[in-house]
Amino acid sequence: MPEVSLPLTTYSINHEATIDLDSTNAFEGPEKLLEVWFTPSPELLPMSAQPDGLKSVSEDTWKAMLDIVRCKVLSVVRNEHVDAYLLSESSMFVFPHKLILKTCGTTTLLSGLPELLRIAAQEAGFTDAGEAAATPYRVFYSRKSFMFPQKQMHPHQSWKDEVDFLDRWFGNGSAYMLGRTNGEHWYLYMTTPGSELSPPLTPQSEMEDMEFALHQTETKILHFPGEDEAAIFKNIGGGRDGGSGNGIFDETLEVLMTDLDPVKARQFYLEDASTIAAGQYRKENGDNSADESDDDCGKSIDSGVADLPENLRSEGHALGAIVSEACGLNDAYPRSKYPDACVDSYIFSPCGFSANGVIPSPDPNVTTTHYFTVHVTPEPHCSYASFETNVPGRQSGRETAEILEHVVEIFRPGRFSVTLFEAKPVALESRPGREAFHDMTAARRAHRMDKIKGYKKIDKIVHELDGYDLVFRYYERDDWRGGAKACRGF
Repeated sequence: MPEVSLPLTTYSINHEATIDLDSTNAFEGPEKLLEVWFTPSPELLPMSAQPDGLKSVSEDTWKAMLDIVRCKVLSVVRNEHVDAYLLSESSMFVFPHKLILKTCGTTTLLSGLPELLRIAAQEAGFTDAGEAAATPYRVFYSRKSFMFPQKQMHPHQSWKDEVDFLDRWFGNGSAYMLGRTNGEHWYLYMTTPGSELSPPLTPQSEMEDMEFALHQTETKILHFPGEDEAAIFKNIGGGRDGGSGNGIFDETLEVLMTDLDPVKARQFYLEDASTIAAGQYRKENGDNSADESDDDCGKSIDSGVADLPENLRSEGHALGAIVSEACGLNDAYPRSKYPDACVDSYIFSPCGFSANGVIPSPDPNVTTTHYFTVHVTPEPHCSYASFETNVPGRQSGRETAEILEHVVEIFRPGRFSVTLFEAKPVALESRPGREAFHDMTAARRAHRMDKIKGYKKIDKIVHELDGYDLVFRYYERDDWRGGAKACRGF
């Protein structure tokens, strides 16, 4: 049976939270996604911060914040760079300098923001003593249109309400909508470096010191050798952060899929997962009549599960690991390439699936950890799956389009949207000829993204944002007959 192997990490399960966890009434798959950065990189923590920054905060403190958000911790995977929390409604990743929180359903994610800023100030030390809240370096909040907006709670009942809430906290945030107002669309709110809380709570001198340190880091990058793209990337590293090992090249891919193929969706039902487990269990115990599961991760021939161990007949991590392996998710970033990677998976009753991937860089010269996260609501009337990762395509050895095709093949959605954030290589563009080189390679990658096997691209929208290029794409499957259904969510 597949096991969770966690080299260089620690792993814990919150058994209390998993008791009687039931996804029967889960309905709103599309997540709310919040990223709060307190410094540009883990190397630039302020003098006042705890040595591990946000990672110094106790699990119990985070659980209290998540109670406000209305979700529970199921398990945690930790290594020196990140604590990855698998939640009853999606995921949270805690790095020394930033936190990523992604929640689905009717969770009240933004309601947890004030407590997050308090924790960053008073527990992690991201401000002078006595300050009530920490001032973030940058904030990103995004989501696709909801399927059932009328069931959301304040402040998530409309995009306007969410923007009003965020504007009350941040001085110069910008709000965007990408896509068709009567079709597939996606929302983004972001602040720029140097934003202040309303009213400002971080001394201006501290902000200036942090900006000077970032400038010094970027200046050093100008002197790295290497004339081709691969060499440049190897020397600088990868990640949205900026700084050693987490350099200027950041690539964050998010795939939001609806109208999943019914056969593919069945693999995320508890009953079907137990059937797959039964075949594997009997085969490992010398029953040669057990058959392998089919190519679509469907049912094995022997469907009897009564004699299976309890953990292979009920929701949880054991069956989650089987599903993660059987459907091909573990092959997105395989152990052969990423020997220290681990995937923490959970399957719900009667259906539903979540997984966090913790992916340390395989390059000994790049000391950082990336992540991916997957969440699935497979019920036919509201089927949805998401995949998000910041593993740089150049590091993986596979183009971003190849990762996208691999993920889409797992679910075969009728339609899906893709957002791709890429940090602008400002330091490189300062060197003669490098801007043209970057544009050429970016154009080549973009062309490949426009041609995803089995799908036609319907929309493509490009935004140049402060420090980032953002591309939104929307696709429909070649044989999908659903039409351009209007999604009139908010």
